[in-house]
Amino acid sequence: MPMDVSVVIITRNAAATLSRTLDALTCYDDVVVYDNGSTDETCSIVQAYSNTTLHHGAFLGFGLTKRTAVSLAKYDWILSIDADEAPTKELNAAINDWVATATPQQAGKILRENWMLGKPVRHSGWGNDWLVRLFNRNTCNFNDAAVHESVNLEKNTEVSRLNGKIEHLAINDLAQFLDKINRYSDLRASSKKLKHHPFSLIFLKALFAFIRTYFFRLGILDGWRGLTISVANANGVFWKYAKNNVNSRL
Repeated sequence: MPMDVSVVIITRNAAATLSRTLDALTCYDDVVVYDNGSTDETCSIVQAYSNTTLHHGAFLGFGLTKRTAVSLAKYDWILSIDADEAPTKELNAAINDWVATATPQQAGKILRENWMLGKPVRHSGWGNDWLVRLFNRNTCNFNDAAVHESVNLEKNTEVSRLNGKIEHLAINDLAQFLDKINRYSDLRASSKKLKHHPFSLIFLKALFAFIRTYFFRLGILDGWRGLTISVANANGVFWKYAKNNVNSRL
């Protein structure tokens, strides 16, 4: 299934999930892996696949780092995949068919199914997760957001939903939540756009983040997984603002 599509992946210590990802991408002849400082077996895994090219560089925030990876691609059509994600065979077939007739003014939106400890999460803000992941770099690209980056689209871009899905192993052990909260809150706290708030208001913002996830986004229907996600979201909000406050006083 030859496709004029480049797959771009950024990595850092992704050995636990990367083989699964690359196994699902063997139908693409250009898989760009941009590594920013792995100390595990990530780079060795990448080099074991004949359709991959390995690049090294600094982490600039998720948006800018992904844009750098996009610039290294062979083709203008870009499929963005994370190192803990894998497209299904149905999605790869749909991409092949869609790109054959698509124009640069079109982009593909793909359903991401988010898994936590062996089971898909259907609510908690994790369900119905449609993302633009297929685009032409001549008209679209990632924004410069440090966290929760997205693809900027031109006003006349036509977005189509593709069949198939991306299976995302979001959380394989609970320690990942702690690592993500710490890492992401560091990145968010450094944003100049983030407003300073007194700690009493920060607590209320964190409480609302829990209520929004657990009740408004129906995390309660996801059992203990929904409760865990809700608590993690609240922690992320608290530490984002708390670190920003402390940093501003140093």
